[in-house]
Amino acid sequence: MQVLTALADNNYFFCYLKKTLLISLSFLFLFFCGCSSDQPAKKYSTIDISAKNKTEQFNAMLIASSANKVISNDDYRIGPEDLLEIEAYNVEEIKKTLRVNSQGDIALPLIGIIKVKGLTTSELEKLIAEKLEKYVQETVVNVFVREYHSQRISVVGAVKNPQVYAVTGQRYLLDMLMVSGGLKDTASNICYVIRPADKDKPDGQTSTIIIDLDELLIKGNFALNVPVFSGDLINVPEGGIFFVDGAVKEPGAYPLKGKTTIIQALTLAKGLKPEAKLSDIRIFRDNGRGERDIIGIDYDAVKKGELPDILLANNDIIIVPVSGIKNFFNGFISSLRGMISFGSGSLGAGM
Repeated sequence: MQVLTALADNNYFFCYLKKTLLISLSFLFLFFCGCSSDQPAKKYSTIDISAKNKTEQFNAMLIASSANKVISNDDYRIGPEDLLEIEAYNVEEIKKTLRVNSQGDIALPLIGIIKVKGLTTSELEKLIAEKLEKYVQETVVNVFVREYHSQRISVVGAVKNPQVYAVTGQRYLLDMLMVSGGLKDTASNICYVIRPADKDKPDGQTSTIIIDLDELLIKGNFALNVPVFSGDLINVPEGGIFFVDGAVKEPGAYPLKGKTTIIQALTLAKGLKPEAKLSDIRIFRDNGRGERDIIGIDYDAVKKGELPDILLANNDIIIVPVSGIKNFFNGFISSLRGMISFGSGSLGAGM
């Protein structure tokens, strides 16, 4: 009798299950028919470098460039207290070892006082040769910096050890970023080299060089590895911030590191939950007027290259909504598993 009762209960269970499955499948069919589209696809390229790994790549490139660098002082600009060795072919009087005074001058026989501060060695060689033309028709001048006076270069912002560094010899941007311990995780993808005005020039002005660290380190454009000089300030600003909420695995605030796309942002948030509504992701962006514009994103279309993987802006808020049908289906599957487990238990008990 118990076996018959158990079988009857399970027959009822499977009839219920069959009806539920039919209803659910019908609903899903209607839903997906309504979502189909026949629009032609237009392909767009996406950024391949993950924002999550960008700082690690920057710092790895810093180490690599430092290890492979050929030291050159061609760009070095002479300063006070430097010790210079000077000689000129067929002009024995010029062969001297001189220290640059605090005003940036040296005194040479036949020539007199020369302002050498701010000149490279090649520029000084040319200047001395020109001044010797009244004594010799042709001569070759050689200038060598025997001792470099300590230079003070500041590195501030999103580096691991921001401070004023005393260095000798010619230094370049990557040298100083390396000396300062590399970039922090919050560093932007740009930096500024701020050069003070030349006090010896009445019209001298502070200048700022903007360096794209993506272009320099990731793409290898080492023309951007500019020489830096005493008094320069290197500033690596902090990156921005963006927020991710809704149907993602790890909602929260994340640092905006340079060129970060919507796909990279969702990857930082550990990906989407199963119930995420992929066709209606939204970005709320500050428009500068105290309001936020809404940008709609079709995630699947972006992944397929049919729509561009747009770049985020500072303080963007990404909301991934929950799909009603996916939420229903996930709940249904959970209930179904529970019912199957319950039915199997009932059958086992009846037997």
